[in-house]
Amino acid sequence: MGLFSFIKEAGKKIFKTKDEEVAANPTISDEQVRENKRQALNNHVISQGLNVENFDLHFLGDGKVSIHGDAATKADFEKASLIAGNIAGVSEVDNQMTIGADGGDSQLHTVEKGDTLWAIATKYYNDGNKYHDIVAANQPMIKDADEIYPGQVLRIPALEA
Repeated sequence: MGLFSFIKEAGKKIFKTKDEEVAANPTISDEQVRENKRQALNNHVISQGLNVENFDLHFLGDGKVSIHGDAATKADFEKASLIAGNIAGVSEVDNQMTIGADGGDSQLHTVEKGDTLWAIATKYYNDGNKYHDIVAANQPMIKDADEIYPGQVLRIPALEA
């Protein structure tokens, strides 16, 4: 179980605004707008190819979500939280998933303005060349080493001995 915090305004934009929802359907209720957002975020996490069974997501209000399911590894557990949390409008993820196998410890790093993966790797591993390990640990969220942004939260895995 884990509680992950995010910057609500940072992240990928996958939700329609309420005005966009109403423009598409003038009779839409606030409850249906929330359900559309829940489905969009739920589908987004599922579409990332994680090894998670029975995944489900619930909005708790004010940008907070809870996620449930069975993660095969700790990496899948953490990635599900980061995929959900690195979405604009989400400020907190309460991860209630179970974990099948332990995948080792990792740390979290919130990207700040001016950060590069090289600098982050240097900070955590004393070796900028290890930025590839950070990219690999954050697949599929990072597809390109130049695609990080302030407010994004990254997994920093422990290096294997």
